[in-house]
Amino acid sequence: MELKWLLYVTLLALGTLAVQANDMDDDNDGDDVVDIEDDLDDGIEEAEELKPETSTPPPTPKVTYKAPVPTGEVYFAESFDKGTLDGWILSRAKKDDTDDEIAKYDGKWEVQDMKDTKLPGDKGLVLVTRAKHHAISSKLSKPFVFDTKPLIIQYEVNFQNGIECGGAYVKLLSKTPELNLDQFHDKTPYTIMFGPDKCGEDYKLHFIFRHKNPKTGKYEEKHAKRPDADLKTYFTDKKTHLYTLVLNPDNSFEILVDQTVVNSGNLLNDMSPPVNPPREIEDPNDQKPEDWDERPKIPDPDAVKPDDWDEDAPAKIADENAVKPEGWLDDEPEYVADPDAEKPEDWDEDMDGEWEAPQIANPKCETAPGCGTWQRPMIDNPNYKGKWKPPMIDNVNYQGIWKPRKIPNPDFFEDLEPFKMTPFSAVGLELWSMTSDIFFDNFIICTERAVADDWASDGWGLKKAADGAAESGVVGQMMAAAEERPWLWVVYILTVALPVFLVILFYCSGKKQPSAAEYKKTDAPQPDVIDEEKEEEKDKGDKEEEEEEEAEANEEKLGSDADIGSVSQEEEEEEEEEDRKPASEEEETVNRSPRNRKPRKD
Repeated sequence: MELKWLLYVTLLALGTLAVQANDMDDDNDGDDVVDIEDDLDDGIEEAEELKPETSTPPPTPKVTYKAPVPTGEVYFAESFDKGTLDGWILSRAKKDDTDDEIAKYDGKWEVQDMKDTKLPGDKGLVLVTRAKHHAISSKLSKPFVFDTKPLIIQYEVNFQNGIECGGAYVKLLSKTPELNLDQFHDKTPYTIMFGPDKCGEDYKLHFIFRHKNPKTGKYEEKHAKRPDADLKTYFTDKKTHLYTLVLNPDNSFEILVDQTVVNSGNLLNDMSPPVNPPREIEDPNDQKPEDWDERPKIPDPDAVKPDDWDEDAPAKIADENAVKPEGWLDDEPEYVADPDAEKPEDWDEDMDGEWEAPQIANPKCETAPGCGTWQRPMIDNPNYKGKWKPPMIDNVNYQGIWKPRKIPNPDFFEDLEPFKMTPFSAVGLELWSMTSDIFFDNFIICTERAVADDWASDGWGLKKAADGAAESGVVGQMMAAAEERPWLWVVYILTVALPVFLVILFYCSGKKQPSAAEYKKTDAPQPDVIDEEKEEEKDKGDKEEEEEEEAEANEEKLGSDADIGSVSQEEEEEEEEEDRKPASEEEETVNRSPRNRKPRKD
């Protein structure tokens, strides 16, 4: 019965989901109110007139691509839809401290359509080669100065071949007199570095800015905390993802992927190392006193080893109660020379020594409990105590863990506006990758969130819509998800196999009921009559059981009353006999007197 109820619940849940899905489809068909009876009549008439035709799947909706256009003021916007690298400068620099063979920035960049694109005409910047250094950059329309407006940088990335080890981050190059994009390399000063990076199983989404120390004038990199979100999918699903960094004048920041926040924080509190150093530091010249005691526990100096403590007792001893198994072959070795082995033909005894056959397990030992000299098994020694140590007690001289004293930090400063970073005047990609065909598209740098959202809608939004229109329904999505996560196959199999198994079990375990025709051929009662008779018999049986229980209770009650009544009845009978006895004697006396005698008739 439990399996049947489980089946009922499963089927009910599936039916409910199907009804809800059907209701959602009906709700999405239109907003007009329809007269159901009139439509039903019209539909019947039309169905009689129309002939059945082979149904054809609806055509796939077509998404037309149009190059995005900024809807407000921007510092930089690039969609690559012109098909050229106009405005971009390839670096001809060499990396320092690197072998000449790989020191050059000779990796290739091209403007191409994305592989398997659903939007013809939508082009992007592609990192074509692998295992090479790549560097390319472009000037902003005007330098970005951090003042009272936010900074928003946004672009798209598609790892078309997945990614083994490499990055797809962007650098905002600092405005300096020495900036030369033709010599752009890894040491070129930047203000912000932002974007995805992966090597091995370490998936990162960088946000790094270079902060200038107001006392020393030196720059130090500040890294945002790692996001709590799982980033693996963005590197492995081979889809285009939108990366956005929003930096506000109040020092707050947000990092978004596909317009969803995956990390956020504040420049003053959520960067490592912190922007501002501590007010106090440990005195580097302070030293721990020689008599400083950091031991919380010490051995008890008054403890004495007991006289019966034997430190030399072994941990294991031979089991004296053990008995050699019957059939043990003492004279047979465990291993014997292989009788089938033959000396190799090229064996040279002068060079290789005397040849000996390899050892194999003794065949006679296979059926015996053991071979060779029998030894008693070892057991734990109950008298073993090990080396004696005095117990530990609290150290009355314990002073705690020593720490050097604090002194004012001579390098302390307080910058409450780290948002005001070094202005930048160019955007660049300086990357090393072991995977080729990384696709970049739709870069934008602006100050208004609405402008960035419009740009994303006209670029990334169209890609997402085109991918959705080309997807092969729910089954195709499930198959694609299972390819990325193989464990989903187990879920699919259980989801399909469990209801089928329950249905088969339900029908196989049920009793076969006779058909109505079989009932007509006999006088046997129909199932409904049988059920009524069974209910009547059950009610009758229950009633009889109640009567029997009531009768037993009455008998017990009568039995107890009878015991009490018998005693009183015996007493009454004795009293009546005593009263009756004098009366009878008196009557007998009277009858014997002469007066009462009747005259005898002659």
